[in-house]
Amino acid sequence: MAVLGGTRREYRRGHGRRSLPTARAIVALMLREMTTSYCRSPGGYLWAVLEPALGIAILTLIFSVGFRAPPVGTSFPLFYATGMVPFLFYGELSSKVAQAILYSRQLLAYPGVTYADALLARFLVAALTQILVACLVLAGIFAAFDTRTTPDIAAAVLGFAMASALGLGVGTLNCFLMTRYALWQRVWSIVNRPLFLLSCVFFTFDTVPEPYRSGLWFNPLVHVVGQMRAAFYPAYDGTYVSPLYVFAVSLCLTASGLVFLRRFHRELVHD
Repeated sequence: MAVLGGTRREYRRGHGRRSLPTARAIVALMLREMTTSYCRSPGGYLWAVLEPALGIAILTLIFSVGFRAPPVGTSFPLFYATGMVPFLFYGELSSKVAQAILYSRQLLAYPGVTYADALLARFLVAALTQILVACLVLAGIFAAFDTRTTPDIAAAVLGFAMASALGLGVGTLNCFLMTRYALWQRVWSIVNRPLFLLSCVFFTFDTVPEPYRSGLWFNPLVHVVGQMRAAFYPAYDGTYVSPLYVFAVSLCLTASGLVFLRRFHRELVHD
């Protein structure tokens, strides 16, 4: 019993010693990310938020000229934004997390910095940035257009949570694959391109004919976009959306990526 008691006390002391350095390492990596990625360009972090927001806004206006009648609601800018914003949210998060080890490889040589710290730091910075982008885009649309709809904030938060989980899962697994196999980055960029057309950004899920609709259901991004649409359109039929499916896929991808990173992280860092 005394041995067990001593072991527990040692674990608690060790855990306490590790948690504080971990938090410091994550914050330091986040500051480094913001400094090196954003502060070298004019406008710094502000421009990092405004650039994608303006890009989405310009594309929204361009497409709204050609497609005046959206499949749902009365405002094409809102319809397009509710598809594009969560899609880019996922894409940016997965891309940033996937590059975590390649970006912080030199710092990972220090014993106080782990691959998990690098993953979390890049994920948090990307998530905060994309949340600001989403708020700017959606607030601008509501201010400039008569959308005739009232968003469900709780449902929108769930949509962003689904996009965040999926981005973390895909990014974590790709972090291992891209670091271990240099060719995978090019392969993934090719495989990933059709997702823009297969994620219901420009159309609704119910307009897809069978048997393609049943196959499309297995694309987690279809559920993310559908959840966001349901949050902004109370009359939208989002019964096909399954948050459980998205979170389950995300958990499997994250767990797989972490298992491989735990097994091979020393080799990846010192390659």
